[in-house]
Amino acid sequence: MAADLAATVARHWDTEIVAQLVDYIRVPAKSPHFDPQWQANGYIERVAGDALAWVRRQPVRGLAADIVRLPDRTPVLYFDVPATGQGAGAPTVLLYGHLDKQPEMTGWRDGLGPWIPVQEDGRLYGRGGADDGYAVYASLAAIVALQAAGLPHARCVGLIETCEESGSYDLPAYLEALAPRMGQVDFVVGLDSGCGDYERLWATTSLRGLAAGTLKVSVLTEGVHSGDASGVVPSSFRIARRLLDRLEDAATGRVLPAEFQAPIPEERRVQAAQAARILGDSVVRKFPFAGDTRPMVADHTEAVLNRTWRPALSVVGADGLPPIASAGNVLRPTTSLKLSLRLPPTVDGGNATADLKRLFEADPPAGATVLFTPDQGASGWSAPPTAAWLAQALAEASQAFYGEPVAAMGEGGTIPFMAMLGRHFPDAQFLITGVLGPHSNAHGPNEFLHIPYAKKLTACVAHVLAAHGMRHPA
Repeated sequence: MAADLAATVARHWDTEIVAQLVDYIRVPAKSPHFDPQWQANGYIERVAGDALAWVRRQPVRGLAADIVRLPDRTPVLYFDVPATGQGAGAPTVLLYGHLDKQPEMTGWRDGLGPWIPVQEDGRLYGRGGADDGYAVYASLAAIVALQAAGLPHARCVGLIETCEESGSYDLPAYLEALAPRMGQVDFVVGLDSGCGDYERLWATTSLRGLAAGTLKVSVLTEGVHSGDASGVVPSSFRIARRLLDRLEDAATGRVLPAEFQAPIPEERRVQAAQAARILGDSVVRKFPFAGDTRPMVADHTEAVLNRTWRPALSVVGADGLPPIASAGNVLRPTTSLKLSLRLPPTVDGGNATADLKRLFEADPPAGATVLFTPDQGASGWSAPPTAAWLAQALAEASQAFYGEPVAAMGEGGTIPFMAMLGRHFPDAQFLITGVLGPHSNAHGPNEFLHIPYAKKLTACVAHVLAAHGMRHPA
């Protein structure tokens, strides 16, 4: 069975999917937060339409697919595949992905670019291929392989959204609208996550949440000569630094307030230790440290826990600071910092965002005008206990297609749809996985999809779908 699935999947990738992704990468289908004119520009509609046309061409029995549109919302691609064989008695499987993309980002190496697809050493470079354009194609390829091998699967529905990179703000409305069509879902497959290495199947067990917004400090109505004003007028940058000290220990990066902390379950500590043993130095070496920069912690298990279960602050943007080439001797009137606070999986993102606003705006230093404008509050997710059938299927799939044991690890990023799906399907099992492994650099320059890994992952999904289908005799 494994050899047949692997061969069919590989052929599908080589003859169809890579070409589809090459065309997809060329389209700047940025998520609405990064392209406010997304409707007029039409790029999201284009990639959704291209994916729909491909889905409809697939040799899948009984396949139905369409673009679903709710008023004033981004569209979703929805497909429905009837159950086959023994899987006819099983509840429905939901396969999730997204087609919207992050913005360009600077720093792409020569010959590469966000909208320039380049194949090199088994990698497909360009924005969105790995995050997460491949998901709809891999999902259908897994079903094609199952049917070609005569293996059963439950009814499978696909929900491919187009605002995930903006926080999936439209997804709850679509989950409600499509609930009657989806029916009883007891298994969710999401291909929008990562892998610790390219040697085995990785299951994502948790995701951090996010509290994001802009901190603005104003001290003047206009800039003034720094020689005249410094020592009298407080620096907006210094006040911003003091406000950040309320949140974070500048020496260690440790987030201080208790409301942003959460206990780490023992099961997650065990998984982190196992992942650290597998990955070794690559836990930290995967990052492109400059010069003699050292990681924040030396212990690999603690590094895994830091990026998956502990809060951490990043300053991801700034306004009010002119480029160095045009910076004069001026005491600037304002400093604005875009903040991204990653949260433990079990901390509520909405509450944390409100807590941030109170923390920064209370008792402003020097009476400065301080405003924190929330941008996004997203809760994380922690997987339910893994059912025995799924644990066995994952172990078998990893061994069959990678030749290595399966591994599990939390991810440091925030995928708001997971908390939404967890609430919508509280009794479902989840396989959250993906192709974002070492150096794949989602959201950054030189993002790539590791094609050999993606082929094996697609075969693993097929194997797990078959295992799910065999559990419920018709």
